[in-house]
Amino acid sequence: MPLLDWGENRVHFKLEWFNPTASFKDRGVSVMMSHLRSQGAQAVLEDSSGNGGSSVAAYAAAAGVHATILVPEATSASKVVQARAHGAELVFVSGTRDDVGDEAIQRSTRIPYASHNWHPMFVQGVKTIGYEIWEALGFNSPDNIVVVAGSGSLVLGCDLAFTELLSAGAIDRRPRLLVGQPRDWAAIADTVNRIHQTGQRAPTMAEGAAIARPVRLPEVVAAIGRSAGAAVAVTEDEIVSALRALASRGLFVEPTSAVAAAALDRFISDGIIRRSETTVVVLTGTGAKTSDRIAAVVG
Repeated sequence: MPLLDWGENRVHFKLEWFNPTASFKDRGVSVMMSHLRSQGAQAVLEDSSGNGGSSVAAYAAAAGVHATILVPEATSASKVVQARAHGAELVFVSGTRDDVGDEAIQRSTRIPYASHNWHPMFVQGVKTIGYEIWEALGFNSPDNIVVVAGSGSLVLGCDLAFTELLSAGAIDRRPRLLVGQPRDWAAIADTVNRIHQTGQRAPTMAEGAAIARPVRLPEVVAAIGRSAGAAVAVTEDEIVSALRALASRGLFVEPTSAVAAAALDRFISDGIIRRSETTVVVLTGTGAKTSDRIAAVVG
């Protein structure tokens, strides 16, 4: 993990685009798809805003399983191309990311539903990120892990990993789980902060986090609380600023990943993260998948 200057702080960045399909979703999907294939699955259904669908398409192809991927009509073209290249059947659904999930549930009566947000084996794969962070830090726990959350699988994966490490006596404390979300799609942050959001949700460039109804909301909120963590909602301007700041350090990320860096800024300015602490920011995916969206804001 590169250790970089971020203002007056030194921060580790976990670069998840080195996974086979260039996002952290491969961690969970590889385990989930291996399990499904061992159970004799011949076809699966997935709903996704992009990265999850690309990952399911890739691992389904490797396993000889037919994949049908439901995606929002506004999904980045490069993500759609990747899933289609792996041989998946793409179905475009109008409406929000949650509308896509609703459609998938309706279709699940006809084809096995391999939702990475629902399937328990997905989180078992995501937890490996926690073990890698622990190993990279010399088998020590960081003080803080900053992540972006849509449905919150990264939160659950890190919580599971460090719970296991704590139970095994490998660490003596949990890292705080610090979460960022787009302002109009902040169900987790709003719940943590006891804010009741009203009004229409505006589109966000952080498409991977645009989820209004996380299916494991209570579990994610409990994990944040268990770690004495926190959550914030960030604006589109803050996301763009973080995107530029990361790029200036050689880190080209998708806007969804930049939410974590925007949250980092907020946690530092609020005094939640201190200079003396060890902080890891997880960058979930590469900007190469969303270059069209990034071009619209950075030129």
